[in-house]
Amino acid sequence: MEKPQFKTGEFEGPLDLLLYLIQKHKLDICDIEISALLEQYLAYIDAMGQDDLEIASEFLEMAARLVYIKTAMLLPRHEEEGVKLKAELQGQLLEYQVCQRVAAQLGALSRLYLNFARQPMKLPADHSYRLTHSPQILYDAYRDAAGRGARRLPPPVRAFSGIVARRVVSVGSRILHILRGLYRTGSAPYESLFLTSTDRSELVATFLAVLELVKARRITVDGGQVSFERGGRARQQQEAPT
Repeated sequence: MEKPQFKTGEFEGPLDLLLYLIQKHKLDICDIEISALLEQYLAYIDAMGQDDLEIASEFLEMAARLVYIKTAMLLPRHEEEGVKLKAELQGQLLEYQVCQRVAAQLGALSRLYLNFARQPMKLPADHSYRLTHSPQILYDAYRDAAGRGARRLPPPVRAFSGIVARRVVSVGSRILHILRGLYRTGSAPYESLFLTSTDRSELVATFLAVLELVKARRITVDGGQVSFERGGRARQQQEAPT
């Protein structure tokens, strides 16, 4: 887990404050006077407390660390430990100072290359399929694909059997059929003309034949009775087919 960063005033952490005090009072990092540095550090911490600023625990921890280093260096038995802790603090300050310089250089570069963008890398295409599926899912996918393929095929011949195989009845043949019937009887009920029709094509052809004969004034339809036109029977007898 990333450690949270605290910022008190304009300083980000206690090392930043120590570097500021060292530069302000022109102290030598490689030979720090812990007493002077501790005095300046505690004075700044006290000023922050008087300004009602919340002091982070890291700043207080560094103050306790400086006090401990100073105390260890004053005690004869712990003088070596104090020197070791002082050298460790100096190393941390030098590393932090280098990080500050690098951060400043990177910040200057970022302002110069605000629009810099790396070109996308060309990655090789990987077409291998690495997922696994149950047999039922594979079967369902195959069935759906086969169904879509069947729908793209041309319709079977039986789909056109009702259209192509249907008997075609000509209007001329039904005209001859009506005239022959009237030639024998002279007249006939209108509905009787359709009694012998066996399918729709024949019904339609018979109806169109009646219309053609009425239009040509060869027959008349009156009160549901069909008969020859006046003067047309003799003509029909002359034109009657043998």
